[in-house]
Amino acid sequence: MHELLHVLEHTLIDTIKIFPFLLIAYLIMEYIEHKTTNKTREAIKKSGKFGPFIGSLLGAFPQCGFSVTATNLYAGRVITLGTLFAVYLSTSDEMLPILLSEGVSGPLILKILGIKILIGIIAGVIIDLVLNKFYRNKKEENKIESICEHDHCHCEEGIWKSAIKHTINVFIFIFIISLLLNIAIEYIGEDKLAGLISDKPIISALIASLIGLIPNCASSVILTQLYLSNVLGLAVMIGGLLVNAGVGLIVLFRVNHNQKENIGIVTGLYLIGVVSAIVLRLLGV
Repeated sequence: MHELLHVLEHTLIDTIKIFPFLLIAYLIMEYIEHKTTNKTREAIKKSGKFGPFIGSLLGAFPQCGFSVTATNLYAGRVITLGTLFAVYLSTSDEMLPILLSEGVSGPLILKILGIKILIGIIAGVIIDLVLNKFYRNKKEENKIESICEHDHCHCEEGIWKSAIKHTINVFIFIFIISLLLNIAIEYIGEDKLAGLISDKPIISALIASLIGLIPNCASSVILTQLYLSNVLGLAVMIGGLLVNAGVGLIVLFRVNHNQKENIGIVTGLYLIGVVSAIVLRLLGV
């Protein structure tokens, strides 16, 4: 019991320490987003054959509902399937603010973002080239409804309210996940816990990509915290985060009526995440 209380106290103190940094990170990103949201939306709508390039670049930086925007645009056939995949694969969700708040080095963060962007571009271009004759853009466009309402993030109500809401939600996730990890480390041992996954690269890739399919910020928080706790390697974390399209996947099943296609998109994302994790690990990432 004493050990459990010690772990609880240690976890709470460590989590509280990152709260102000997490809030600052979200305030900065909310400010940038409010200045660029409309431009971002228009850029991806007008991207045409360069969609995978633009979509992957824009998707790499957390923006409220951007994966939802891309999903609605694809449902209206305003963007290509490859562009949708590029956005999904590069979406970082809560990874970036967590890494920033934990003091991870800038070069490493840029490396992670760069890999996600590159994979998003490559996958998007290949998908468009191979499937272009099956998925042609249509001129009609679905009505793009309120983007943020799906995530209930109230992005339209100002940066402070949205930033505080995001910070509190992620703070709670981080505390819970960190507590569970610290308890496991306390009773199992960090080396043994990491070995359970790291010694089985294929299994860890399968598990991480499965976690990435959780359609909210929980998945990116879990994967990032597992990496920061040395339970997951960098390659496996990236593989899982590639699959993490956030609430975009929920909206996909709501607005795109071809459910077989939706299942195929989710399956494709999962396979790309697993294969990417294995290949990146073999390359020594």
